[in-house]
Amino acid sequence: QVHLVESGGGLVQAGGSLRLSCAGSGSVFSMNIMGWYRQAPGKQRELVVGISRGGTTNYADSVKGRFTISSDNNKNTVYLQMNSLKPEDTAVYYCSTGKNWGLPDYWGQGTQVTVSS
Repeated sequence: QVHLVESGGGLVQAGGSLRLSCAGSGSVFSMNIMGWYRQAPGKQRELVVGISRGGTTNYADSVKGRFTISSDNNKNTVYLQMNSLKPEDTAVYYCSTGKNWGLPDYWGQGTQVTVSS
């Protein structure tokens, strides 16, 4: 079993920055991929970015050049640095982890990010 806890969401003006954190506990060592998804009201949950234990990353086109994922494998923690935020980035952001790309096995509870124009 894996438990994920996100933190760092909030309200920010367009052009601003936020940093999200996700701390994993439990059998995180058995997972290969950690990442962030988001879900805006009325929309499907979508991948923001994923990172493998080896450091390979996969970013959504909409966030490339603005968002950066990093990880501390010793702490089972991933971070999402979000810069140049836009109102369309407003969503609930979920941390995830899984054994394979694009197939999360576990989810965090989500953290709200709101970008005002």
